[in-house]
Amino acid sequence: MGAAVIPMNLGADSYDIVLERGVLGKAGAYLNLRRKVLIVTDSGVPEQWVRTLAAQCEEADVFRMPAGETNKNLDTFREALRRMLSFGLRRGDCVAAVGGGVPGDLAGFAAACYMRGIDFYNCPTTVLSQVDSSIGGKTAVDLDGIKNIVGAFYQPKAVLIDPDVLATLPPRQIANGLAEAVKMALCFDAEEFSRFETEKTGARMDAVIERALRIKKSVVEQDAKERGLRRALNFGHTLGHGIEALHAENGLLHGECVALGMLPMCGPEVRNRLKKVLEKLGLPTRCGADASRVIAAAAHDKKAAGDGIIAILADEAGSFREQRMTTAELKARYISVYGEGKA
Repeated sequence: MGAAVIPMNLGADSYDIVLERGVLGKAGAYLNLRRKVLIVTDSGVPEQWVRTLAAQCEEADVFRMPAGETNKNLDTFREALRRMLSFGLRRGDCVAAVGGGVPGDLAGFAAACYMRGIDFYNCPTTVLSQVDSSIGGKTAVDLDGIKNIVGAFYQPKAVLIDPDVLATLPPRQIANGLAEAVKMALCFDAEEFSRFETEKTGARMDAVIERALRIKKSVVEQDAKERGLRRALNFGHTLGHGIEALHAENGLLHGECVALGMLPMCGPEVRNRLKKVLEKLGLPTRCGADASRVIAAAAHDKKAAGDGIIAILADEAGSFREQRMTTAELKARYISVYGEGKA
C-alpha cells in the first residue's frame, strides 16, 4: 500500500500520523532526526527495529527498559530522565519511542517533563500501540499498582506506523492489540464491527489499523483531554483495568483484560456477537478473578468519580452511552457474566 497520511488536527499541537509499510526504514523523510535523539525501547522489541531508526539519526543513544507494565514506573522514568541528562539533550533535541505502549507512554511522559517539554516521536511496533496508544497524547507511568495515574497530555510531533514490523509478533500479541480495534468499532462503527464477524482480520490488517486510527483521530480532535466524548474510548477499561491490576496472578495482557472488561458492559444481543468475535480472534471470554478484588481495583482507577464510576455501555453495535454506576452496580454486572470468582 502507499502512504496514508492521517492529520491529527489539534491547532498548535497538530501532527501527522503516517501509515505505510516500510516507513520505519525511511523515518528521516518524515522526522527531524538531524539532532540528538534518545530512542526509548524495551527488552521485548527486536533490535532490528531500533537499529533501523538509530541509523537514520545524526546522533542516537538507546535507553532500553525492561519489558512489561510493571516496569512503567517512577523508577524507570527517573532512569530515562538521567539518560537524557547524561546524553546532553537540549531543548532542540528529541525523544523517539520504538516499541509498544509501555515504552511509548514512558517516553512521552519523559519528553513532556524534560526541560518542560522537548519533541517526541512515536514509532509503535505492536498492534495495540499502532491502533490505539501511540496517538492522542496520553503519556503516563503507574504508581502503587494504579495504572497511568501519573502522567500528562502531551502530543507527539509525528507518529510513524509500519505494519511490516508486526511480522515479528506472536499471534497472542496480535490478538491483544485487536481488542482495542474491536472496542472502537463496537462503539463507533457498526459496519467495521460486522467485518470482524464476517472477514478474516489478518488479511485486512492495514485496513483494520487505518480504520481504528481514523476513529480515534476523530474522537481526540473533538475532545483532546477526555472531558466528554473521549471517555467512550474507555469502553472495557473500567473492569479491564480492575482485572489487569491482578495481572501477577492471572498473567493476562492489557488487550485481553479489555476484552474481558467489555463483555459485562454490553446489552445481551451485542454481548453474544462480541463473544463470538473475541473467540474468533483468540481473546479470552472467561474470567476467574475474584469479583470483590476486581471492583476494588476498578474503584481506584482514574475513571472513578466522587459519587460513583463513570462507565461506558454498548447496547448495540456502533453506539455507546455513558452511565454513572455505584461499585455495587458494577460488581453486579461483573458477576452476571463471570460469577463471583475465586478469592
